[in-house]
Formats: sequence, C-alpha cells, structure tokens
Amino acid sequence: MKIGIIANPHKPGAVKAYGRLVAALAQRGIASQVDSDTAKLVGGVGLAGPDLAAKSDVVVVLGGDGTMLHALATLGRTETPVAGVNIGTLGFLTSCTDDELEEFCDALKSGDFELSRRTLISATVVRGDGRTREYVALNEAVLARGQTGRLVSMKATVDGDLLNRYRADGLIVATPTGSTAYSLSAGGPLISPSAGVFVITPICPHTLSQRSLVVDDATEIELAPDGLEDGALLFTVDGRDCDEIGAADRVVIRKDPRALKLVRLPGRSFYGALRQKLNWRGG
Repeated sequence: MKIGIIANPHKPGAVKAYGRLVAALAQRGIASQVDSDTAKLVGGVGLAGPDLAAKSDVVVVLGGDGTMLHALATLGRTETPVAGVNIGTLGFLTSCTDDELEEFCDALKSGDFELSRRTLISATVVRGDGRTREYVALNEAVLARGQTGRLVSMKATVDGDLLNRYRADGLIVATPTGSTAYSLSAGGPLISPSAGVFVITPICPHTLSQRSLVVDDATEIELAPDGLEDGALLFTVDGRDCDEIGAADRVVIRKDPRALKLVRLPGRSFYGALRQKLNWRGG
C-alpha cells in the first residue's frame, strides 16, 4: 500500500500532523508520498495532484472540509479513495481528527474502513457563441450577483421545463454532500449523502414563497440570467473557479458519471457528524 498526502500549508499544526502521520504509517510498513505543494512545506520532492492520485492507494488530506474541497480540485478526476484528517474537530467530509491518527492508520493497514460514494456535479458554462467550459463540484454550483449590490434576475429550468424566475442574490444547486454547506446557510434542507437528488436553493429571494426544491439527480438543470440590466453574474463551484456569466450565457448542470469515494472509519456516520456539528441535543 502507498498513501498520498496533501496538507494545508495555512492550517496551524499541519506540519506536526504530517510528521505524526508519516511516522505512524511507517511503523505499519506503509509508504507515503506527497503532492508538490506539500513538498514545499515539509521538504522533499512531490507529485502533481493527478499523478499523486494515480500512484496512491488512498490519498489522505490534512486540514478540514475546505482543504478537502481544494484537494479534490487538485487531484482531478480520479477513482482513488480520499480520506480527510481534520486538524481540530471532526468535519462533515473528514474521516477522523488528528488525535485519532493511530486508529486511522490501523484501519488503513487492515482495510477495516468503508467507502462512502458521494455524488459530484458536472457543470458546463455555455457561452452565447457556443464556447463551453466544464467544472466539477462536490458541494454545489452557484450562480449569483456580480458587482452590483442589488438583487438579480435568474431563471431555472429542469429537463427543459421552466421551474421558476427568481429575483434573489443567487441560486444554489447542491449535492446531498453540499446540503450541509452553503445551501444549509441559505435555508435549504439537510439530505442524506446516499440520496440520489439535487437541491435547488435560492439565496435571499425577494419573494419568501420561493423555497428550496429537491429534484432527482438524473435531471438536467439549467441556470441563466433573466435580466439585461443586471450586468454579468458570477458562477462558482465549491467556492472557487469564479466565472462571469453574461446575458447570453447559461449553465447546464448534470450528475457527473464519476463519484467521489470518501473513506469512513467503522462506527462513524453522517448522522453522528450532524449531531456534533449542529449541536443537536436529544432526550
């Protein structure tokens, strides 16, 4: 077994956690390697993200949920399982905290872990002249207001049928994984990661009756500007890759054919993370 490692250089404790992880892996006879950015942090020679994924049995990301999202963009389209080690408290995407590295490495050695398959979004920006650009997201794709401080007009269609015209700050199309992120902050529902759906959530809509809608993830969703006076809108995926969307442009969103394989340790569940992160208190 060979483990790839990506560490967040801006996360306090990342270097210390990296050293502990490498030592724990070596004690179990497991080799490790790093990406090029992590190599700058800890020394040595690293691999480009896609090469790291191709040459590793599991990629371990040291940081938090934000680091995981950045790492997924770095790794590119890969079927290699990804495990997150949160430096601090447990996140929604991470497998364990840095206090549980010994247990984590034992699980890697024995193979005593599960893989949670997470839906990915494939988003295509289609320009008015026919040019296209593709993006992949784990959490969400967002079309939102640009430089203006006003509400903007947008329309959404589902499988070619008009869903609605919105006056809002923006529209979010989220995966079940992304239901705990931006969509949740905008008032969207929590969704089990295994559900085969997308959720469309308006951001601060002018009309309060405009609510989130859950649709089958086999559908094709199209978002587009609906007002010439608003100027260019901004399109982002997972909080990155900002792209301007003009009046003649549109965004086509589908389920990506590839799924992300997230490593889960025994006894850990999405519902446990919900209780912890949302501070739920039952009887």
